Amino acid sequence: MFLENTANLSQRRGWIEVICGSMFSGKTEELIRRINRARIAKQRVEIFKPAIDKRYDDVNVVSHNASSIQSIPLNTSSQLLMYIDNTDVVGIDEAQFFDAELPDVCNRLAGMGIRVIVAGLDMDYLGNPFGPIPSIMSTAEYVTKVHAICMRCGDLAHYSHRTISSDKLVVLGEKESYEPLCRKCFTEARASK
Repeated sequence: MFLENTANLSQRRGWIEVICGSMFSGKTEELIRRINRARIAKQRVEIFKPAIDKRYDDVNVVSHNASSIQSIPLNTSSQLLMYIDNTDVVGIDEAQFFDAELPDVCNRLAGMGIRVIVAGLDMDYLGNPFGPIPSIMSTAEYVTKVHAICMRCGDLAHYSHRTISSDKLVVLGEKESYEPLCRKCFTEARASK
């Protein structure tokens, strides 16, 4: 069924949108807002998240302020292609947790005429580019960087500072494990470790 409908999809214009920023900056909230607007416009949507992210719900994408939308949890980004059938818009949350194939999957979908909305952290807890997000940003037509509020000084924050002790790259957590910080406060916090 998927291959039968790809010719029809390629007639449309597709693109990639990225919503990135630190933890607690509203990335998921913005993704949900854009998906809901697409639904109001009677567009067919599919939403995906990495199966590893079960912080709020096993299936639904849930924002920090408890907005939610039904999604399909996936173990690999290539699985996403199995669920695209006459889809107009694809939403992907917590994209930083997906594998290195996600940029290719997003570009393939956009080439098929699908609007792809990707939300995720652009930097890890050390302030380094995180997962596939930077690569997706480089080929995206639209990039929106959202900011949290620095928990130490009140300025705009774009770093996710880990407050617990762990050297693992991926540590799923919330306010008990991370705080958003501005550049100055992040640099000071990193220097004091």
